[in-house]
Amino acid sequence: MTTLPTTIVGDAYTSTRHWDLLCNLVDLDNRMAGQDGEAEGAKFVKEAFESNGLRDATISEFEIPGWWRESSALTVEHDRTHEFDAQHETVALPGTPSGDVEAELVDVGYGLPEDFEAADVEGKLVMASSMTPDDHGRWIHRAEKYGAAARGGAVGFLFRNHLEGNLPPTGSIGKEDGPGDIPAVGVSKEVGDRLVRYCGSGETTARLAVNCRNEPTNSRNIEAVVGPDTDEEVLVTAHVDAHDVGEGANDNGVGTVLVAEIGRLLVEMEDALETRVRCLVFGAEEVGLFGAYHWAEAHDMDAVKCIFNMDGAGYSRTADVYTHGFDPMGEAFAEVRDELDVPVEIHDGIRPHSDHWPFVQKGVAGMQGRSIAGESGRGWGHTHGDTLDKLDVRDLRDLSVVFTAAVLKLAEEDREIPHKSVADVRDATVEQGFEAGMRNSGTWPFDDDETADAEPAAEADR
Repeated sequence: MTTLPTTIVGDAYTSTRHWDLLCNLVDLDNRMAGQDGEAEGAKFVKEAFESNGLRDATISEFEIPGWWRESSALTVEHDRTHEFDAQHETVALPGTPSGDVEAELVDVGYGLPEDFEAADVEGKLVMASSMTPDDHGRWIHRAEKYGAAARGGAVGFLFRNHLEGNLPPTGSIGKEDGPGDIPAVGVSKEVGDRLVRYCGSGETTARLAVNCRNEPTNSRNIEAVVGPDTDEEVLVTAHVDAHDVGEGANDNGVGTVLVAEIGRLLVEMEDALETRVRCLVFGAEEVGLFGAYHWAEAHDMDAVKCIFNMDGAGYSRTADVYTHGFDPMGEAFAEVRDELDVPVEIHDGIRPHSDHWPFVQKGVAGMQGRSIAGESGRGWGHTHGDTLDKLDVRDLRDLSVVFTAAVLKLAEEDREIPHKSVADVRDATVEQGFEAGMRNSGTWPFDDDETADAEPAAEADR
């Protein structure tokens, strides 16, 4: 059983390299997928890999359906005309098409499937909350709510934040091959609460005007390796892109710099590594997991022992990991929890909305590393408030120790981490209630005619 040397722990607790890299990333101001800031961020990451002693650092480009923000406006007629500021109270959702629509405004509450079943949304401008109630059983993704509105015949979509602070939420609603079907914006909680009140006190008409640019562009992945030249490898991943409305400090600057820091610490104890580790930072996660899908489609999944993906890891210093039913990965984290005597929350549920998913849906063993976020869900993420001042370097140090210790165990030669069949992953996704929502959002990845007889993505005896 491999444990983290105390000298490495000491190194991690005095390091500022991850914080320095994070400062460089947030100071780019805009790391939107396929735009100049993302490209500059990729260069920073490659330079960090090289200065940290990793080998074969590369940047590879791939095409994505790009999106550029231009202008948006919301005007509401209720007793009098109300105009809402496009910078502070509304933001267009990436992937929205341009459009100018006027219709009755309808509030569908949380935007749960049953909310849409009960509402008449055809020809309407539909508004749904960013919140999912705790007793619902699963989180309802923004794209699912948007998809339900579009499929129901709505002409536009408003996504209202459930957190205070005049922070309209953003988040992609585009398709794999281009923009979504109807124009969409996020509105702040304060604006949303006012619009809920209007809808509850009589018919309300609203006009939504969105101007944006949708055209192909290039994103990029950054990668480097540490450890022996083995037939299989452990992937340690995150994404460098961020939404353009904030600094992207937490989502996902933290994940990116943790990849670099884990790589640095592993270089310091490379002789103890029994399996190669590939540090891999994807582009274009926020607009459709394009970087992860591109890499997964271009590489042999039999050579991937497992993937550990960090997204949402900046909320606190308490690690919170999801195994997708790959129990040996959870066992590695349980060992770290016991050895270091620190809290680590371990869950076995499916989380299909980050860069591990293109691998997991193929049956590859994968997990998502986060940190405990409290009761606020995404918190400051996807808003103007996702800024460096919300973060604490001590959290990065704690997480780097826990995550590096776990990656060291995942890389043990005799630690078997079997892959699953695609059918098994599909069945778990259905059983946990994700199918309807993923079909609504156009992200259902399984071929219903083939998965019943699908073979594992890698041999079961690995």
